[in-house]
Amino acid sequence: MFLLQLAVVLLLAAGAVLLLLLMARQEKAQEARSRSLALAEGFADAPGTAAAIESAHPTAILQPRAEKAREGADVDFVVVLNRRGTRLTHPLSNRIGKRSSARLPLLLRGRTVVEKRTGSLGPQVRAYVPVRRADGVVVGAVGAGITIARINSAAAQRLPLVLTATGGAVLLTVGGGALLSRRLLRQTHGLGPAEITRLYDHHDAVLHSVREGVLIVDTDGKFLLANDEARRILDLPADTEGRAVARTDLPPEIAELLVSGREATDEFHRVGDRTLVISQRPTEGATARRSRVATVRDTTELRAASARAETARHRLEILHDAGTRIGTTLEVPRTARELAEATVPRFADFVTVDLAEPVLRGEEVHGTEQELRRVCLAGIREHPPLYPEGELIRPVPSTPQAQGMITGRAVLEPDLADAPGWHAQAPERARRIVEDGIHSLITAPLRARGVLLGIATFWRSERPDPFDEEDRALAEEITARAAVSLDNARRYTREHAMAVTLQRSLMPRHLPVQEAVDVAYRYLPAEAGAGGDWFDVIPLPGSRVALVVGDVVGHGLHAAATMGRLRTAVHNFSALDLPPEDILSHLDELVTRMDQEHGTNGDGLDITGATCLYAVYDPVTGDCAMARAGHPPAGLALPDGRFEFPDVPVSPPLGTGSGLPIETAVLRLPAGSRLILYTDGLIESRDHDIDTGLARLRDAVAGRPGISAQETCEALLPAMPGARHQDDIALLVARTERLDPDRIAEWDVPSDSAAVGTVRAACARTLRDWGLEEIVFTTELILSELVTNAIRYAGQPVTVRLIHSTSLICEVFDGSATSPHLRRALLTDEGGRGLFLVAQLADRWGTRYTAEGKVIWTEQSLQGPAAAPLGPDPAGVLLEQWDL
Repeated sequence: MFLLQLAVVLLLAAGAVLLLLLMARQEKAQEARSRSLALAEGFADAPGTAAAIESAHPTAILQPRAEKAREGADVDFVVVLNRRGTRLTHPLSNRIGKRSSARLPLLLRGRTVVEKRTGSLGPQVRAYVPVRRADGVVVGAVGAGITIARINSAAAQRLPLVLTATGGAVLLTVGGGALLSRRLLRQTHGLGPAEITRLYDHHDAVLHSVREGVLIVDTDGKFLLANDEARRILDLPADTEGRAVARTDLPPEIAELLVSGREATDEFHRVGDRTLVISQRPTEGATARRSRVATVRDTTELRAASARAETARHRLEILHDAGTRIGTTLEVPRTARELAEATVPRFADFVTVDLAEPVLRGEEVHGTEQELRRVCLAGIREHPPLYPEGELIRPVPSTPQAQGMITGRAVLEPDLADAPGWHAQAPERARRIVEDGIHSLITAPLRARGVLLGIATFWRSERPDPFDEEDRALAEEITARAAVSLDNARRYTREHAMAVTLQRSLMPRHLPVQEAVDVAYRYLPAEAGAGGDWFDVIPLPGSRVALVVGDVVGHGLHAAATMGRLRTAVHNFSALDLPPEDILSHLDELVTRMDQEHGTNGDGLDITGATCLYAVYDPVTGDCAMARAGHPPAGLALPDGRFEFPDVPVSPPLGTGSGLPIETAVLRLPAGSRLILYTDGLIESRDHDIDTGLARLRDAVAGRPGISAQETCEALLPAMPGARHQDDIALLVARTERLDPDRIAEWDVPSDSAAVGTVRAACARTLRDWGLEEIVFTTELILSELVTNAIRYAGQPVTVRLIHSTSLICEVFDGSATSPHLRRALLTDEGGRGLFLVAQLADRWGTRYTAEGKVIWTEQSLQGPAAAPLGPDPAGVLLEQWDL
């Protein structure tokens, strides 16, 4: 509203200013016309003007008169013309005697001419009047002209007043709007219109939906508010608000309580066949108590509800026990027996559970199975005349079991002695069952997620009362919960069989192309099922490579899935180019959250975490940064045949929540060294401890220099104690390589913008020496932008490094920890496009941090043509801007 008012004031002010400007313009033109015409007519009609024009020396006579008239009237010119249109007078003497551009034919016919022309001083109004002799013959003309800008307009003089009034109106509008907004915000406690509307809607919805009567009565004994429940309980009319309490049909004792205003807490009042409980409290206003609030509850309905709850208490206890006792494991037979144990003997004397064959095998159930396998038979005594466990049963259509399978609802048979349909299944067995005392049954289908898994049947013999409809509903509730547990067990059986397949699918199938290490690996799942062991080889910027080996606690599908999540997380964290200790710290937080989210796995065992070893090898320097969290130490076979376990500090396993920092060790590895990373399944077994496994690892590799990574794997597995498939084994052997120094170029850049051209030239020479002429221009553009930014915005030292690997890597080192970010520059921005250009020219780019600052790197593929510059031939412009 404030903005609308301001807009209206501004529009009105703009309209007034525009109107004044138009009026001023019109007034000036009219004034100029009047003044020039009056002067021309006066001079033409002056005595002696006609005679002077026809005299022998007209200019000598008329020029002084014309100049005097011009100066007195304050016009631009007064010109006298003869019949030929020759000027006889003019303010400029050099124009006397020259022809005028006035419309002479009209003047000679005795017509006055007024015209508007643009002169050297701007728009002018010129008036020409014919000069006549006494006999009426036109002998010449007089012209007068004035520039419109010289005319002062009354409307223009009023413009400052209008602008002053406009400014005052704007200030008044802004001040008034601010004061009004401040007052509204104070009165509404800072809530806007939407919040006030929502608050009112919520208040109204809650007030009229609660199952408790609410009355508000003012100090005069009038109703201020009565919600729907209060009207229903007290039989109040719809127009109660505004009425006096005394003028309603309320019982006297309730009316007296409301009018008195006294405080009350849970006072009982009898109204007809209802018992009401009333509480009353005064409300606090802004300065004093102004009204009372009374609440009314109908305890009659509460007592009826309590009676119904008492009736259902026994059923709820059985349901509660069934919910806690059924499904404690993910085994199908055990879950079926838990169903029987939860209902015998409190609900039934015998319980039988019959399931479809695919359920027992963990396969999908189609719901069309006709034969059921008896999985469980439990009761108050052994060897009843029912079908024993393991029996294959095919219910005939007339039996309650078949009807339950068809309809999907529980079927009640209160008297088995008089149930011909049930007897049709096996007449002789049915006779023996009745003679044994079993007299009533309920059969309920076990249906979960829309699929029929089997049938549960509840039998009574010792309890004389037969099953009834409430018992049938209870049986449906119990079997519905049991069916879900059974289906979960079936699904777990299937998923457990899929665990090994899943584990293998989550492992890397192809190692990435890189030049840092020569890699060989082995993965052997345990005989009892796949677990959570994994390994990875991840290329990093700068020709570096990350080597990862990890182990998730436990086995089965959950461990394999957790391994997949951790492996994905390692890839994501590695993409950020973090140091090993930071990556393991992030993994520790992830595993902790996973433990909190999932609680327990399918085996009922707590997820206690995982172990991991993360190493980053740089083939340029030969440095290997390594950190481990609860993982066995890496083995290192040196080129001269020596073997050792590098001293890498070990941190607690991931997910233990210890809060201890993770430390990183940096090793300098000669070319040809073999890093051996593995999981504990390689060195541990039931018969040997970890020290024995480490000793065997040393013996299998030491003293064998020069063998490849593949040969190292083949020599390790047969010699290790853990290679008996008792636990998962992940083995990764990496033989280190070093990049040729001739494929690395490095320059120190001084803190001078002029050095950019020098670096660019050196880069071009180096690329041509490497045979990479096709990407010289693109690389020059990239380096120019990165080096210029480093000089301008970062700190010394600034260093440029080129690495010719499987791709061309450009790295710019500086002493700043501030990372650049890509943004979209506007048309009016002077900068902000350089990094966007770098991102377009390079295949990849990024930032990683070092102990001295950061490195901004780019990577250009050497497969195919180099990236083309953006736009139509911008080379000259870009290079000119960067060559400072």
